[in-house]
Amino acid sequence: MAAFSFERTSPLAPEEAWRRLTQWPRHAEVVPLTGIEVLTAEPTHEGTRFVARSGVGPVAVDDVMEVTVWRPPVGDEPGMCRLEKRGRVVLGWAEIEVRPGPAGGSRVVWREELRVRFLPRLFDGVLNRAGRLMFGRAATRLLRKA
Repeated sequence: MAAFSFERTSPLAPEEAWRRLTQWPRHAEVVPLTGIEVLTAEPTHEGTRFVARSGVGPVAVDDVMEVTVWRPPVGDEPGMCRLEKRGRVVLGWAEIEVRPGPAGGSRVVWREELRVRFLPRLFDGVLNRAGRLMFGRAATRLLRKA
């Protein structure tokens, strides 16, 4: 299982950073070759499920996720969202933490453990680097000030 984490700081207030990072369909706008389908009614809550389909045609993989922790940031209290990956191919979890940062902005910590069924552990290093790069770029783009 590949485990990785990264941090980002943003001039956005924690509530706005949280909103941008947890609007699941927006991830499809910043991750190439990916579509997002939310399977449950809004707003997001514990139990919300969605699918990120990445790839092209028959070479696509579904990453089925369920929100198991949903605590938006309030005041000085950090927000935490935990996603459990429940697909047939992509397994693991992701945590997105958003807390107050410097000068009224926010600090984001993204932690993830990712496993691709049928992919030998030999590839964990590659998966780790690819995950950090892909999700790191996505978080940076989502937090970019409009």
